[in-house]
Amino acid sequence: MEKRRLGKGLEALLGVSVEEAAADVPPSQLPVDLIETNPFQPRRDFDPAEMDALKRSLQTHGLLQPIVVRPSNGGYQVIAGERRLRAAKDAGWKEIPVRIVDFNDQQTFEAALVENLQRTDLNPIEKAQGFRDYLQQYGLTQEELAKRVGLDRATISNFMRLLELPPEVQDAVRAGQISNGHARALLGLDDPERQKSLCREIIRNGLSVRAVEQMVKAERSRATAPNASPAKEMPTKTHHVQAIEDELRRKFMTKIEIRLTGKDKGQFVIEFGSNDDFERILEHLRR
Repeated sequence: MEKRRLGKGLEALLGVSVEEAAADVPPSQLPVDLIETNPFQPRRDFDPAEMDALKRSLQTHGLLQPIVVRPSNGGYQVIAGERRLRAAKDAGWKEIPVRIVDFNDQQTFEAALVENLQRTDLNPIEKAQGFRDYLQQYGLTQEELAKRVGLDRATISNFMRLLELPPEVQDAVRAGQISNGHARALLGLDDPERQKSLCREIIRNGLSVRAVEQMVKAERSRATAPNASPAKEMPTKTHHVQAIEDELRRKFMTKIEIRLTGKDKGQFVIEFGSNDDFERILEHLRR
């Protein structure tokens, strides 16, 4: 199944695509050393394996489509085709075919943003940073940006909320250790330290998004539920009890709470969010 592309594309931003805007410009050959990378490029990480494959393709088949550049600081700046430019440099090319267009900074930023959103998946943090940087640079609202790239405003907002997570969690998303779904579930927690500890637990135990959502939901419910009696009357959990809770959560991959009701008294509360969860937990208990 073909992956659905994100947004309307460069046509929505510029009236035409970058390639169409450059179609009437005859291709030229430029020294690669005269072409600088795009400072508005939202992509921060270029997958080494993908870049190596692209380099081999250039060596075998050549460059099928010139990159698009604009004059900048006595040289040139890439607008579309930065991956091709980097691969060409790695392949030892001295020159590369280009089409030269006259784009301003905002058009260049928009072209780089949408080219990456459509053609090469950014990780969620890179998308969020790209949206944030664009909005800060040009003073647009999320609603205005959403219209320009053909997305729902909520989609823009959901991506940008990921930047509220602690840097450690953002790094885990960027590295693909946890998914966008995991990260969005962690946003349901108010405590950054708890967000980080649960992130480590996801990585360590391979928790599903569903399991994390259930754990977060249970923690929020517990935090907002009215107490049947004053908190000072409830026994305090020792570090040992908390450690047991953490151990059981990792083993059962669900929220487990030890509720102390008095001296040497209490309850084990095991939560499940579906029939599959129930059967899985029951199997663990019967062993």
